[in-house]
Amino acid sequence: VGILAFVLPTNLSAQPYGYEGTQVCGMCHKTEKAGQQLKIWQESKHAQAYKTLLTPEADKIAAEKGFKTKAVETKECLKCHATGYDVDKSLIGTKFKVEDGVQCESCHGAGSAYKAMAVMKSREESIKKGMTFHEDKTKYCVGCHNPESPTYKEFKFEEMWKKIEHKVPKG
Repeated sequence: VGILAFVLPTNLSAQPYGYEGTQVCGMCHKTEKAGQQLKIWQESKHAQAYKTLLTPEADKIAAEKGFKTKAVETKECLKCHATGYDVDKSLIGTKFKVEDGVQCESCHGAGSAYKAMAVMKSREESIKKGMTFHEDKTKYCVGCHNPESPTYKEFKFEEMWKKIEHKVPKG
């Protein structure tokens, strides 16, 4: 388990919506009929990303990179290992936990305005309310999975995507 890259493609603190957390997303996205997105995330390394920053290995790497704080306190580590770590507390829902690592809202945007079922039933409405879909998933993912990471291993997007792909069934 290593530290991912030090480059995040967007500044998450600049967004106007609030973070809800995996518990809120998972209320609807856990059943087989809905696509089991929560289970797919829970079984992924993304769910463990924050925890890797709590290891002695991560602290050693942070120190070698010249950081004076523990890895879990270092922005350059957090930006690829945690969602919402730098967001104003007024934009954090009561069930949100930074410790959940790279979670739903890391890729799909803060969910406070699109979490309602009435909104989620319409992709267009969800996007209007802040939901993000990445047309070029590879480009988005390599914002963290790239050679700037001190523990980088070749990133094979197609292979990795199969591990976290989570389609929403039609009907």
